[in-house]
Parts: sequence; structure tokens; C-alpha cells
Amino acid sequence: MNKKLYLLLITIVSALGGLLFGYDTGVINGAQFFLSKYFDLDPGMKGWVVGSALLGCLVGALASGKLSMALGRKGSLILSALLFSISAWGSGIPSFLPESVDLLVVFRIIGGLGIGIASMCAPMYIAEVSPPQRRGSLVTFYQLGIVVGFFIVFLVTYYIGKNLSEAQNIQLGWRRMFWSELGPSLLFLILLFFVPKSPRWLHLMGRKEEAFEVLKKINEPVEAKKVNAEILESIDKDKKKVLKVNHWKQPVIGIILIGVVFSMLQQFTGINAVLYYGSDIFEKSLGYGKDDVLQQQVLLAFINLVFTLVAMFTIDKLGRKKLVSIGCIGMLTGFLFLAISLQIDQIGLISLIGVLLFIASFAMSMGPVVWVVLSEMYPNNIRSVAMSFAVAAQWAANYMVSQSFPIITESQINESELWNGSLPYYVFIFFIIFILFFTNKMIPETKNKSLEEIESIWDDRFS
Repeated sequence: MNKKLYLLLITIVSALGGLLFGYDTGVINGAQFFLSKYFDLDPGMKGWVVGSALLGCLVGALASGKLSMALGRKGSLILSALLFSISAWGSGIPSFLPESVDLLVVFRIIGGLGIGIASMCAPMYIAEVSPPQRRGSLVTFYQLGIVVGFFIVFLVTYYIGKNLSEAQNIQLGWRRMFWSELGPSLLFLILLFFVPKSPRWLHLMGRKEEAFEVLKKINEPVEAKKVNAEILESIDKDKKKVLKVNHWKQPVIGIILIGVVFSMLQQFTGINAVLYYGSDIFEKSLGYGKDDVLQQQVLLAFINLVFTLVAMFTIDKLGRKKLVSIGCIGMLTGFLFLAISLQIDQIGLISLIGVLLFIASFAMSMGPVVWVVLSEMYPNNIRSVAMSFAVAAQWAANYMVSQSFPIITESQINESELWNGSLPYYVFIFFIIFILFFTNKMIPETKNKSLEEIESIWDDRFS
């Protein structure tokens, strides 16, 4: 098989982890209205059912570092696919299981474990099999998978809900919405058995011949020998370092913290505040009613998808840092449009343009770039553990933003004459400005560099 086609196929299979990430995270949004009525949930329990998966995401991300070393990147992804499948099946609560909210929460947490593991292992696996000149665009397939997953699950849940009466949806519809994930999760599980193990993990395990065979499948012979030699040299050098066995001393802790902060900043842009709570803005901007949620979500999903594709085709040409800078300027401008229009009580077309500009700018910058940089910035000997910390921190930041946004929005300060509902967006603007500064000062440009060459950047910086 053609080497480029083979690499593309194994990238697509790995990116299905991102699709299931988006699908599993989004399916609860379609199902919660009906299951809340079925179980007669109060607001507190409804929030717990919806948010319980985040607990699993956090634990899964923290555990993924050790798992990816013990089981390998491929083995960890297989485990995540199993967890996705178990969660999809159990969340629908088959008739022979006792029906309870607690059981539903257990299966949602299991799904969260799968998301947490996949969110670390999938982009890392893609980075470790990709050649330097294509690594950025290939890792971006993972972000594309998330976007496509959100879009597909919305269409699926809408179709299921539309073709059943309300009474049928309350009894059966929400179950079918959860069970609909079984198709992609089982496909992901089956296809994973046909992808190779990560050559860098194989080298770390001392399986040199297997590693070289994988490298020859995805690289031309001369390049395969070069990459193989670089990996061996890197691992041999790392064995001589004390920092290999201590993640809490410089320079290791410094490298880890840089990734952790960069990962959290993705959430502090406010992306999930817009995705979770943006319907009111659309309603005021375009006069949409509550029955027009599909149009709102399709518009957002379309913009998200198009500009994720823009990132895929530009990240290896423009570089990671330049894409972040362009995206931050766009996000900053979009939120300024929205915030000022709120402050002066002129909500309309400018507000809509602001939201869409923000979504487009995020989709082409911090959305995919964070996953790319996290998957490639860490040295071979600490990549698994370091990336698990960074991804877990991102899930914690996700929770912080999603919980604090409605509190700030409904606060007396935000409703005062000075802010008139705009305060949260000025908070996000502050973080976006900080991202520009942080990326410029702390994040190395990794375009067209091998993972081993990136490691040498840290050696020079912390020497």
C-alpha cells in the first residue's frame, strides 16, 4: 500500500477517538431533556447527570499517562473504545437492568473515562507515527473528529426525537440516543486492531526491530533509518538524565507546567461558554425561537467544521505560533463586537458576527493547535505522564468555565448599568490577550521539526 495512504488511514482510525469524544460529550445534550422528565430530576440532579462524565474525563486523563506506557498508545485506545461501548450500551439502561439515576451516572462516568483516555492517547499516537512535515495537519484530524462528532450526534438525536412523540421520547427516545453511539464505538474498536503500535513506544519498551518495521511502513527507507536513529539517540540520552525518573524537578516540571497552562488556556478562551450558553445570543440577534435550535447549531457546527479544515491545510505551512496569533486577534475582535454591542444595548447583526468570528477564529487556532503542540512538545521519556497532566488540567478548566459562566452572567455586577451583560466576555478577552503573550514567550515553534529535534529545544532552553 502507498505509504502516504497508509499513514492517512491509520490517522483517520485514531481520529475516531476524537469523533467519539465529540459524540459522547454531545449525546447527553440531546437526551437530557427527555430523561430528566422520565426520572423527574430536580435541577441539582439534572446538573449531576449532565456533568458527571467530566469526573470520568478527569480521572481517565490522569490515568492515561501510566496506561499508555503499560498498554501502549494502541492498547490504551482499545481500552477507551471498550469504555465508550460499555457507556453507550449501559446509559440506555437495557430492560434487564434496574432503572436508576445512579446507574445512569455510573455509565456516564465510564464514558468519561473513555473520553479522558482517548483525549490524551489519540493525538499523541498520531504525532508519534507522523513525519515532521505532515504532523500538524495529521494531528488536526483529531480536532476535526471532535467537531464532526458534535455535528453527527446533534443530527442523530434530532432525527430520533423528531420521529417519536413526546411520550415515546420520554420512554424510549433518550435510550436510543445513547445506543446510537454503539455503531461508531464498535467500529473504532474493530479498526484499532489493524493499526500498528507507536514506533516510539516500541523503542521505549526495547522492541527495536518491531519499531523499525513500523517506521518502514510509514516512511521511505532513508527517512525511516534517519528517524529510527534519532529515536534511539534520544532514548539513550534520556537514560543518562536524572530527570528521567523525577517529574518534579527542573527542567521537567517547567516543561510540564508550560503544557498544562497552554492546555488550560484553550478553555479560558470561553469556547464552551459560547457552545453551551450561546442560544440566547442567537435568539436576540436573529429573532430565533426555541424551536429553531437546529438552525443555530448547524450554523455553529458549519463554521466550526470549515475553519478546522482551514487549520488542517495551514498549520504545517504557517506554523503553530503564527496560527495562534491570527486566531487570538480574531477571537479578541469577535468578543469585542459582542461585548460592546451588549454594553450599549444594541444586540443584532454585529453581535452575531462577533460570535461567528470567535468560533471561526478558535476553530482555526486554539482548537486544533493545542492538541498538536501537546502531542509533540514533550520529550520521549516524559511524554505520556506530562501529556496526561496537561489534558487532565484542560478538563478541570472546562469544568471551571462551564460552572462559573452562568454564575458571573447572572451576578448583580454583570447586570449593572456599566456592564449590561458584557462582563464575562471581557474576562475572556483578558485571557485571550494573555494567550498571545504566553504563546510568544513560552511555546516553541515546532513546525517541520522531528519530535527528537523538539526535545533538543528544551535542552537548550533549560541548560
